[in-house]
Amino acid sequence: MKIRQQTHPNALALDDDRTDVVRTVDVLSGVNIIVLVAMLFVSGVTTTVVMAQEKAQVDRTELPIKAPWYPPITTLDARDAKAPPVFEVKAPKDAPNVVVILLDDLGFGGTGATGSILPTPQFDKLAKSGLLYNQFHTTALCSPTRQALITGRNHHSCNQAKITEVATAFPGATGMLPNDIATIAETLRLNGYSTAAYGKHHETAVWEISPSGPFTRWPNFTGFDEFYGFLGGETNQWSPAVYHNLNRVETPEDPDYHFMNDMATKSIEWMRFQQALTPDKPFFVYFAPGAVHAPHHVPKSYIQKQRGNFDQGWDVIRERIFEQQKKLGVIPKDTKLAKKPDDIKDWADLSAKEKKLYARQAEVFAAFLDMTDHETGRVIQSIEDMGELDNTLIFYIAGDNGTSAEGGMSGLYNEMTYFNGEPQGSDIDFMLKHYDDWGGPSTYPHMAAGWAVAFDSPFTWTKQVASNYGGTRNAMVVSWPDRIKAKGEIRNQWHHVIDVAPTILEAAGLPEPRIVNGTPQRPIEGTSMAYTWEYPNAPSQHSIQYFEMFGNRGIYFDGWFAGTLHMKPWANPETRFTEDTWELYHVAEDFSMSTDLSRQHPDILAKLQQAFLAEAVKYKVLPLDDRRQELFNPKLAGRPDLMFGRESLTLYEGMNGLLENDFINIKNTSFEIVAEVDSGDKPANGVIVAQGGRFGGWALHVKDGVPRYTYNYLGLKHSVAAGTAKLPTGKAAVKMNFAYDGGEKPGAGGTATLYVNDKSVATVKVPKTEFSVFSADESAGVGIDMETTVSEEYDREGSKYTGKIEKVTITLKD
Repeated sequence: MKIRQQTHPNALALDDDRTDVVRTVDVLSGVNIIVLVAMLFVSGVTTTVVMAQEKAQVDRTELPIKAPWYPPITTLDARDAKAPPVFEVKAPKDAPNVVVILLDDLGFGGTGATGSILPTPQFDKLAKSGLLYNQFHTTALCSPTRQALITGRNHHSCNQAKITEVATAFPGATGMLPNDIATIAETLRLNGYSTAAYGKHHETAVWEISPSGPFTRWPNFTGFDEFYGFLGGETNQWSPAVYHNLNRVETPEDPDYHFMNDMATKSIEWMRFQQALTPDKPFFVYFAPGAVHAPHHVPKSYIQKQRGNFDQGWDVIRERIFEQQKKLGVIPKDTKLAKKPDDIKDWADLSAKEKKLYARQAEVFAAFLDMTDHETGRVIQSIEDMGELDNTLIFYIAGDNGTSAEGGMSGLYNEMTYFNGEPQGSDIDFMLKHYDDWGGPSTYPHMAAGWAVAFDSPFTWTKQVASNYGGTRNAMVVSWPDRIKAKGEIRNQWHHVIDVAPTILEAAGLPEPRIVNGTPQRPIEGTSMAYTWEYPNAPSQHSIQYFEMFGNRGIYFDGWFAGTLHMKPWANPETRFTEDTWELYHVAEDFSMSTDLSRQHPDILAKLQQAFLAEAVKYKVLPLDDRRQELFNPKLAGRPDLMFGRESLTLYEGMNGLLENDFINIKNTSFEIVAEVDSGDKPANGVIVAQGGRFGGWALHVKDGVPRYTYNYLGLKHSVAAGTAKLPTGKAAVKMNFAYDGGEKPGAGGTATLYVNDKSVATVKVPKTEFSVFSADESAGVGIDMETTVSEEYDREGSKYTGKIEKVTITLKD
């Protein structure tokens, strides 16, 4: 007689070899099985336990995969017993390694393979050995695309209507990934993969990014064994705010350091370790550079290679890209170049100063892309060097939306000036003063919108515009030599970023999970692209898709696209939602969306508008929300905030690396800082408390024993209240009182007064303050100024306070 486990965990089947009788016995407790086994021994029947791992197929629809149930062992001596096999979760046989590469803010006309003059040799090389997709789409903004990519669900389903920094309380826009949507990383990890993420992870709710957590939606708890990167929308590439797993790390203060190189090196090191230790275990790497999102930071050696390449201007270069696209066959030969936005000036109408500056901006952007593609190529080459390239499925997606036009008409010396409504940051004469160091550590730059339109050729619009393919169409290459035999071919099936996750599951031989970590899962909303690998002329399987961003909205259905431009990337809305004008394109025949057919086919337009509303209700798109800068204020947005209701915050020495949403909001109000310090028996130096950095922030610090308060307005003006005497030896109370002048008016100035032991020692008038945001990634802290420094009077190493800080209290004043 043999005992075998049935699919029900509390049932056993007895195969009686003598009578061929099969009986089922419910195992109600451990006692029952002991009694059963004892009865069998007494009857003289030999018992053989056939393990479930050998007889039953692993159920991968419920994750984590359940270990098999084994009957209790009744043998007394281990020498006389045979141990069951140790349960291990293993990936399906022949499951490939998977690498997803996602660049930032690069449009369809931004790669050599899609006709660009921008340098992307590694992308182009992969396109020649794999498949290039010319109708692949994203969401028009970064966080939403990234969440859709790693989940296979639409961005509103993931509660990621926009970027996490402007999340609201409305369903679909909370910025909090629901428990019923597991990432592809978590699915692969629970199926036996090693998983890692490098670079930009802009998917965690901003009020959850603090040492207090919760860490539920951090990379390590959404499926990644290893994480090395940053958690905001962008980072200073020279001085990034980097996390290694849950911990902030201080990157080297080295003039040759650059995060793009660092993250590539870290990913290569991890893959080598993983393959050395577990060569039979596949890996999943999500490689997501912050490039080429602003700030455009790149070494001069790359910039020098681009000298003069953009002197002809964006109109000529846009036309050249368009002609090359037709020549390469990535767009139909009868495609028309869509008109550019009316706000974009003709290059011929620009002044000599403007042409000089704008050409430089494009040189730096191209150099940044060149470096990014080179470092990405290092990652791919390392996989080949390990002998794993043939069995690695690579998705190289050249952009998470269209090229960014958020630099406005003139570009920006410091991107934070855009978020704070400061016009000097885009003044031509002012920016030309930084011509030679554009792209270096002393700038935080963005380029003029004319270049974004050029690099989104052949379309009209750019990032943020979900109602036009210029904001949502991105070049993508897929490579898997062991499976995809076609090389250098174009696939023109219509697909969306939500289709990547189901494609990975199909390639790995994995089912879509029904339950993950105890939570029933929402069905994946994407469609696998694997059918396109062997059938180049197969009809598209993704037939309907909505788009929405800041009220810009549209819908694709079976070769038609209807959409409306509600708001330009560089301007406020001009109409209410009900007043928006919709356009209609037969994109099956009009690749570039050049000919509006709304008047010719009002019936089709009306049907597509109704389809959009149906999809909007289905996927939690409504209500539409076109607010931008004001949503950076959590009170106006209605999202959770660590400081809601708090009038004061007390910190202690060593508390640093706090992002802006972790810190009390001192903007647009009066406030006071009181620090209890101990200088010891000699003059102290360094930062007591600081927030922000070189491109905007403030610091209470000490130089040669003398206290100082510096307010750095967007890197444009430093206002300093400097004492005249050194702090007394031993303990002292250092206070700074800021009296805000503006009342309810945002961004007004104020007066900063410095006190030592309640005696006024200095005062300074601050003409303007930052009303919206200091930085996307610069932090606040006690005893050190991390990343870049607020004041030029100290460097990062010199910012470390040499005395002792007992505590610092920041209090808001009415």
